Amino acid sequence: MKRREIVRDATLPVAGLGLLLLFWWIATSVVAAPGSFAARFAPEPAFHALAELVASGDLWPHLRASAERVALGLLLSAAIGLPLGVALGSVRLLGRLLGPVVQVLRMVSPLAWMPLALLVFGAGSRSVVFLLVMAATWPILLSTADGVLRLDPRWSQVGRSLGASRWELLRFVVWPGIRPRVLAGLRLAVGVAWIVLVPAEMLGVDSGLGYAILDARDRLDYGELMAMLLVIALSGVVLDGLARWILREPRPRASRLSRPVNDLAAVGQRG
Repeated sequence: MKRREIVRDATLPVAGLGLLLLFWWIATSVVAAPGSFAARFAPEPAFHALAELVASGDLWPHLRASAERVALGLLLSAAIGLPLGVALGSVRLLGRLLGPVVQVLRMVSPLAWMPLALLVFGAGSRSVVFLLVMAATWPILLSTADGVLRLDPRWSQVGRSLGASRWELLRFVVWPGIRPRVLAGLRLAVGVAWIVLVPAEMLGVDSGLGYAILDARDRLDYGELMAMLLVIALSGVVLDGLARWILREPRPRASRLSRPVNDLAAVGQRG
């Protein structure tokens, strides 16, 4: 039974992708008339262009440039969202003061900041990274703040009774308690940043996957345009899988309440 379930779980995603590919082929190669505009977006020229991009090495500089921008944007978003989220969740007055500000800013589409990004940073990678930060900061911040608000107050009481310092409370109480929500916020931020990346790379940069799509459109190379869309989709799937693996929650060795208490007890014994 378990073997059948494993085979089924591995087969269903492949079957779903196969259905998508079949629909793409029918819409552009069967339904569309030969020589029509829709036929230019068929799978055959797309896969042929993709093979040429890989063989010539023209794909890798664009892929590397996009990956570097996403990595920098996520690092800056985490540097902003994590401490601010802890502060908003820990200090009630600060949360009430800045909570409406966060809600207003996060409701603005990241792409709506394009004119401001161009005015302040000019065309180039800095504007792209700014838009990524405006997209990815809010999931991290809100997940962190929500995790802090949901902490069991008994954990902090036990820590203080054991004489734990603020740093020890943060390390052994706050972080184990908010870690699942922080990791979920980071995974969500990765997906949001990748979605915003492509339109953001249309801000006057000369490399990246978004730039490559515009360049293919300007050259009327629709096969390469579809090939770049395939690269973006596959890269997003790989990035999401990598984020799941890196940000996976470790297997619990004790209950959610007993583990921080045991860690703090060890700290108290050392003190």
